Amino acid sequence: MQAQPSAGKASSQDAPATMKVEISIASMIWMVLVLVGVWTLVKLVPVILVLVTALFLVGTFSPVVEALEQKGLKRFGAIAVVFTLLFVSILLLSFLTVPAFMAQVKSLVAHEPALRNHLADMLAGVPLASALSDTLRNVRYDSLISSSAATVVAVSTRVLQFVAYAAGAIFLALYIMIDRDRLRGAMFAVVPRAHHIRLSRIILNLQTIVGGYIRGQLITTFMMTVFLFFVLKFAGVPNALALAVFGGLADMLPFIGAFLTMGPAVAAAFTVSPMTAFVVFVILLSYEEFESRIIIPLVYGRALRLPSSVILFALITGGTLMGIVGALLALPVAAAALMLIDELQVDLPGEAEMEEDRHIRRSEREYERRTEGVPAEEAAALALKIANIQKRREAEQEKRDQEKREQESAPDTRNDKEDKA
Repeated sequence: MQAQPSAGKASSQDAPATMKVEISIASMIWMVLVLVGVWTLVKLVPVILVLVTALFLVGTFSPVVEALEQKGLKRFGAIAVVFTLLFVSILLLSFLTVPAFMAQVKSLVAHEPALRNHLADMLAGVPLASALSDTLRNVRYDSLISSSAATVVAVSTRVLQFVAYAAGAIFLALYIMIDRDRLRGAMFAVVPRAHHIRLSRIILNLQTIVGGYIRGQLITTFMMTVFLFFVLKFAGVPNALALAVFGGLADMLPFIGAFLTMGPAVAAAFTVSPMTAFVVFVILLSYEEFESRIIIPLVYGRALRLPSSVILFALITGGTLMGIVGALLALPVAAAALMLIDELQVDLPGEAEMEEDRHIRRSEREYERRTEGVPAEEAAALALKIANIQKRREAEQEKRDQEKREQESAPDTRNDKEDKA
């Protein structure tokens, strides 16, 4: 009688344990919504890039529009002036580069047989490159044209899409700047007024970051254009201005910008002589190295306040994640991330509150008192005005602190003279 229960007990202990997992309906709905959201974001990547580009244009042109407004011009007139100059600049660049560049392409096509034979003769003198020399002499264009037709169509489609997206970004930036007050009021309306000062500081810092990034791009583009023009002009290469403008614009693209800048210039120099092409290649390669090692960290480091190591790491990370677009956005995104960490920092337990944080909190309380019952658009304008005053005071204080540090680190020449006496 007693053995049976013990046997039953032993058998129950030896039985394998089972685990039952149940997924609730709410969890399944959330999983479906997350998957749909991710799929939608992937499909809307071009639209998101258009929006980001438009915001970059807004951040770039807003200081210019505000400067024109301070000189007495109405906002709509200032926006019209800025965007008219933008369209005129685009048309002027197209007029300077596209016809001359197409003429250069036709010239290269006309000189291609002679250049190919000359290159084949040079390779024939190298024992290891004799097979390549025979391949160049026996190139058949009919097979190359038939195989590259699909590629040409695909590239043409991508170019048209790029032009359409660029035009969409410009017009979207125009509409955002025209509807600035209403859009800004709607954004501030969904944020509690206790955080309006912080939000205004973030907006002003983002404008500074975008402006610094665009200025850096303009500086590097201008320097590359001028340098390339003088090199090609001195080498006697035809259509030097068009090639220089194209090379300067292509230099904005990370990673492949060097190839797009050097390739057409070296190919055009081949029409003069192979030695000229070699000299141009060496000079441009040296400048590209100088630009990547010295100019870019110096320009962007000062404009975005990023260390050189962070700049290089951001470019590599952005290029790895999203290719050329990711590399283009890497620097402003990195600067914005560091700025958000600095602006949204939370005081840790036991950490002393900084005077700057106390001043911001006092401003937030005063702002809440003054904007009680005020419409969102007027409150947003006041918040941005207070944040702008704070940023100017901080900049002046930082300048004074820098001058003080320089004075403290400078050698005391008076004491040196007294010691010598």
